[in-house]
Amino acid sequence: MAGKAIKVQHGKSTLKPALLKQAYKLMKTAERMARLYDEQREICAKYVHSTSRGHEAIQLAVGLQLKAYDYASLYYRDESILLALGLQPYELMLQLMAKADDPFTGGRSYYGHPALKREGFPIIPHQSSATGMQAIPATGMAHAISYLQSTKQLKGKPIVLCSLGDGSVTEGEVAEAFQMAVLKSLPIFYLVQDNEWGISATGNEMRAMNAYEYAAGFKGMHRMQVDGADFTASFQAVEEAIAYVRNNQAPVLLHATCPLLGHHTSGVRKEWYRGDDLNVHAKRDPIAVLEKQLTESGISKAELKSIESEADQLVLADFEKAVAAADADAHDFDSHEFAPTPITEETGKRSPAKAAKVIMVDAALHAVDEILKTEPTAIFYGQDVGGRLGGVFREAATLAQKYGDERVFNTPIQEAYIIGSTAGMSAVGVKPIVEIQFADYIWPGLNQLVEELSKSCYLSKGKFPVQALIRVPIGAYGGGGPYHSGSIESTLLTIRGIKVVYPSNAADMKGLMKAAFHDPNPVVMLEHKGLYWSKLPGTADAKTIEPDEDYLLPLGKGNIVLHASAEKLAASETVLIITYGMGVYWAREAATEFAGQIEIIDLRTLNPIDWDLIADRVKQHGRVLVLTEEPVLNSFAESLAGRISQRCFTDLDAPVSVVGSANLPAVPLNMALEKMMLPNAGKVVEEIGKLLKW
Repeated sequence: MAGKAIKVQHGKSTLKPALLKQAYKLMKTAERMARLYDEQREICAKYVHSTSRGHEAIQLAVGLQLKAYDYASLYYRDESILLALGLQPYELMLQLMAKADDPFTGGRSYYGHPALKREGFPIIPHQSSATGMQAIPATGMAHAISYLQSTKQLKGKPIVLCSLGDGSVTEGEVAEAFQMAVLKSLPIFYLVQDNEWGISATGNEMRAMNAYEYAAGFKGMHRMQVDGADFTASFQAVEEAIAYVRNNQAPVLLHATCPLLGHHTSGVRKEWYRGDDLNVHAKRDPIAVLEKQLTESGISKAELKSIESEADQLVLADFEKAVAAADADAHDFDSHEFAPTPITEETGKRSPAKAAKVIMVDAALHAVDEILKTEPTAIFYGQDVGGRLGGVFREAATLAQKYGDERVFNTPIQEAYIIGSTAGMSAVGVKPIVEIQFADYIWPGLNQLVEELSKSCYLSKGKFPVQALIRVPIGAYGGGGPYHSGSIESTLLTIRGIKVVYPSNAADMKGLMKAAFHDPNPVVMLEHKGLYWSKLPGTADAKTIEPDEDYLLPLGKGNIVLHASAEKLAASETVLIITYGMGVYWAREAATEFAGQIEIIDLRTLNPIDWDLIADRVKQHGRVLVLTEEPVLNSFAESLAGRISQRCFTDLDAPVSVVGSANLPAVPLNMALEKMMLPNAGKVVEEIGKLLKW
């Protein structure tokens, strides 16, 4: 769609004087806050912060027009939007100084990082400092709104505001967000504030075009431009943009040019690199523009001075209160890593009478089918899971036909969007199940998983946990080659704030899948491709009786799948194998060589891990082997072995052994080479023999 430019000569405003005065007071409030933070550097520079100085006009224009039923994703310079919404300087200052009553994060995140769920205000989920990353969760919010409206689960026409700096639009993840916004015609308003700077890099250094020009490549994106230093022009442009999104349920990008009159942040000060550019930007000060429009509207200089004085008094009084406020409670540093899960007990029937056996891939399919049937806010999306194919492993077969393309649909090849959009979906109340097609291709989505999903519950102090079930086919078998055979659990397990599940049979798959869906936190479910159909030799036990529809298996509970005999245990002639996934079947096969001497724990969930079970069984056996499919060096398995050695040292009769793949960068294509790299029962037998000699 053709773009639209709004040219303003900074003439007399057509807005009502009362609105102009309201904007002026807020503008002077923001300006006085910025000056005060500089004046009180000894107090305020303790933590890095950024202010809206120079951006006040466009930000106030937006904040004054959002509705309480809208959603917003802001970036770290957007304090004037927050002031316009009704937040008080005192509340923002509590965050500036990391105080206990910081209303957003309780002292856990930087100034200008809101996480707001308050009556009468738009919902503002937590977002990271990683510039541009908010575009995907914000678009996920719009996606959720669109779905709920289409299924008549939501009335009204809420929109999503996504605020970006122009420099951040060069991020590839912004392109993914724009692509989905136009592809699905989503109700989102992208506000791009362009002050021609990154940190010390200018726009000419960073980009070949600005955001307005760039957005022309996204067919269906309505584009607008405005002088973001002019409150009147900005208010009118924002009014038009919001009306367009509400009425057309389609995206708008408004490119607003602004001066940068403050520091990039308190840690990168303007005088270090700006030079004469500061004087150029000062000529476009939004305050001067608005003062001129106010006087032309008949407002006296005395009244303006009075308004300024009110703002000044408010800021100084709020600052004094904020300085005196209590600091964050150091003893509360570790609360809200996860939101409490409602699934704490195994329920339903695991092996109902007359039920048939089912393979793992079908157990997963049936679990998702039953979820979609009973949970109207559940949706399922990813690459190739739509009706035409139903997943490359047929793990979504028939679902789109049953539940429609709005609930089960294909995405573009966009791992970042698939993962990151779940944060926005969850904030609106949609419960996403998503799929990354192969574990080897999760890496483009890791930024969103780390920055936007994993930290949200902790940094918002429990206001915004991200309910997301992320399915990931994993593992090597039969010549899958270097880009479809990788194991990634060790990387995932370094990310705090997510749960990682790894079932080894159909019954566990179904019970864990449903528990993971109902868990209010991000859960990554690793599903071994070699176990999907029980076709590989030795994996017949992955096919089990199918549990009933009510079956739930809580996360964090391991399972003893093979017990040693009491006689061998009493004689101290046993080995405990701790494993998961395909390792269960290598361990089972190896155990046939040592009658009664082997006990096998299937972890089932890698985070949270069932440490109580591990510690108890280590104490009983004294000899331990940790078995994994991953390369051993620096792996989760090696870490677990180290933890056992440290915490259970006095219970051990031998060093803890670890068996896994060779320490190579990838699984080779040739099957003979693949066999040499991967663990197998023979390698496990050899290691058990060594342990039993201690």
